[in-house]
Amino acid sequence: MQHTKRILIFNVNWLGDVLFSTACIRNIRRNFPDSFIACVIPSRCYPILKDNPHLDEIIIFDEKDRHRGMLEKMSFIKQLKYKKFDAVFLLHRSFTRALICRLADIPQRFGYFTKKRGFLLTKKIVAPARDSLHRIDYYLNILEKAGLKIEDRYTELFFSQQDEEAVNDFLNKNEVKPDDFLVCLNAGGNWLPKRWPPEYWARLADALIVRGLKVAFSGSSADSGLVKAIQSQMKERPIVATNVFNIKQLGALCRRADLFITADTGPLHIANAVNAKKIIALFGPTSPEITGPFPRTNCIILAKDVGCKIPCYEVSCKDNRCMKAISVEDVLKAVESGK
Repeated sequence: MQHTKRILIFNVNWLGDVLFSTACIRNIRRNFPDSFIACVIPSRCYPILKDNPHLDEIIIFDEKDRHRGMLEKMSFIKQLKYKKFDAVFLLHRSFTRALICRLADIPQRFGYFTKKRGFLLTKKIVAPARDSLHRIDYYLNILEKAGLKIEDRYTELFFSQQDEEAVNDFLNKNEVKPDDFLVCLNAGGNWLPKRWPPEYWARLADALIVRGLKVAFSGSSADSGLVKAIQSQMKERPIVATNVFNIKQLGALCRRADLFITADTGPLHIANAVNAKKIIALFGPTSPEITGPFPRTNCIILAKDVGCKIPCYEVSCKDNRCMKAISVEDVLKAVESGK
């Protein structure tokens, strides 16, 4: 491919995966330093890529919302066609996205081959075996097979000084001094089997506060009920930061915290992307080798072998024994090693 052209990246849908894709975005920019590069993402993931210096434009595609109907999809295709892209890297494996790019007359279309959409691609890349690569490498493999040079493999999230100030103001109001050891706990998760039991979080938070550490629960509005349930089981009083910060400000909070403890969910990858000082990640039904933080220089992984196949992806599992097997004492030992 020539170096001066208009390039589109059709991204994936989940917060953590979009963070993993930032390695692709950066490496595409390095291969095409003078090109116009745009990225398509759903609106909920927009903050992850906002202010990313490697992109010239972010385009919103909400397949289950504003672009649900056929007329809306046709309007979106017309929008892409008007922008006259020369090439697209399809990180998402969906048929619909490949068809959209074909109908938008994008001449070069790079993506993983499937029987249904193979005819829509100009470069049909054979997908690696399922769960054989870390997600970062799974996306970078598309670039590599397209002939691009890959220089590095790390994630990025960019936040502003205003985001830092918002976090500092909140911590000041909650009597957290600059030299206090701050532990941020993220108890939520995008599906239940990945969550550590609420009673475990309660015992952990109490133990940390008794040790003289400042403890804050982070999370979105969806996590408010969970954190209230955890609080009801606690003897001590934590700082509650649920429904307080946006994604950028959460990144600033993760950077400020001396320790961030979480399961395998989006905030884990936010913390890693902003180079948090220390992370303890609790893994159960998912594999650190596939969706874990990368690189792991600042991260301790806690996982127990309970005889289940990992990853299992059993979103309806009610046993949750893989997460229950990680004890509060296990986490406290990791905290001591991370201080």
